[in-house]
Amino acid sequence: MSDNFITLRAPRRPSLRVGTALMSMIALAALSACNRTAEAPPPEIRPARVMTIDKLASSGTVALTGTVQAQTEINQSFRVDGRMIERTVDIGDSVRPGQLIARLDPQNEESGLQAARAQQAAARAQLVEARNNHVRMRDLVAESAVSRAQFDQAEALLKTAEAQIEAAQAQVNLAQNRLSYTRLVSDVSGVVTARGPQPGEIVSAGRMIIQVARDGARDAVFDVPGQTKDVMPKNPQVTVSMSNDPKITANGKVREVSPRADAVTGTFAVRVRLIDPPAAMRLGSTVTGRIQLDAVAGVQIPSAALVRAEGKTAVWVVEPKANTVSLRTITVRSSDASTVQVASGLSAGDIIVTAGVQALRPGQKVRLLETKS
Repeated sequence: MSDNFITLRAPRRPSLRVGTALMSMIALAALSACNRTAEAPPPEIRPARVMTIDKLASSGTVALTGTVQAQTEINQSFRVDGRMIERTVDIGDSVRPGQLIARLDPQNEESGLQAARAQQAAARAQLVEARNNHVRMRDLVAESAVSRAQFDQAEALLKTAEAQIEAAQAQVNLAQNRLSYTRLVSDVSGVVTARGPQPGEIVSAGRMIIQVARDGARDAVFDVPGQTKDVMPKNPQVTVSMSNDPKITANGKVREVSPRADAVTGTFAVRVRLIDPPAAMRLGSTVTGRIQLDAVAGVQIPSAALVRAEGKTAVWVVEPKANTVSLRTITVRSSDASTVQVASGLSAGDIIVTAGVQALRPGQKVRLLETKS
């Protein structure tokens, strides 16, 4: 038997120094990754075009947008209830006095008229009988053939029959009127601007069937803010021009100022009577009115600077030291397509953003592109 032996050796363990170094490298890599993750991105700085309000400007003219309306609008309606079976006009149609507008089903009114005439015929027959009886009693009492009391009774019956005739005639007249009221006839000339129920519907007395803008004088109607209303002169001169063609103009005078503000907009309706308006100023046309006001302090800014915040009008104001923006609510006196007259909310020296307002948020840093006074 051979004495050859195979010698087995255990694997050599890595050096302790090598393991320590490897662990250190892993720890440094993890720490470096954590540091990169913890680094916050730099704040976003948006460019913004701004203007500086360096003084309060005085403006004696205000521009408002409104519409042309008829000075008088009349609702045409039936005087009796019933089912409408016909309407002969629609929005935009012209009407003239005496023109048929609509009809109700006349069946009930015709039956009522027949009943009234039947009662009238019965009353006439009773009157004939009462008169004949009165004549006989008058002759008999003269001959002392009947008592005075019997004659007085015949005379009372005659007066009652005559009263019944008058009542029956009144009922016939009423029934005839009700029958005529089933036909709605225009009593003005103008243009139909609105319509009510459709044929086939049951309508009540007084319900608007059509609305007619009466021919003649026209008004320009504007919604005026309360601040502007308060500084308007007593009899201001108003220049009204077409919004799509400012060359078409007309003079006007304030005819009516609503004493109550609109519940939604908070503005007051001002009706301006147009003096010899051109034909282009048709009903419904959009117009711009310029009113010369008493001198009043205010600020004029571009309309592009406005934003809506919680249902209110506001602008972005820049904090000069930090170059950050914040919202500030303002009160608008008046506005047109490009500019806004500010009544309150801004002071001299304020810097407001005039472009890029939709991309901003409170505390946003901005880079001022241009500052205008």
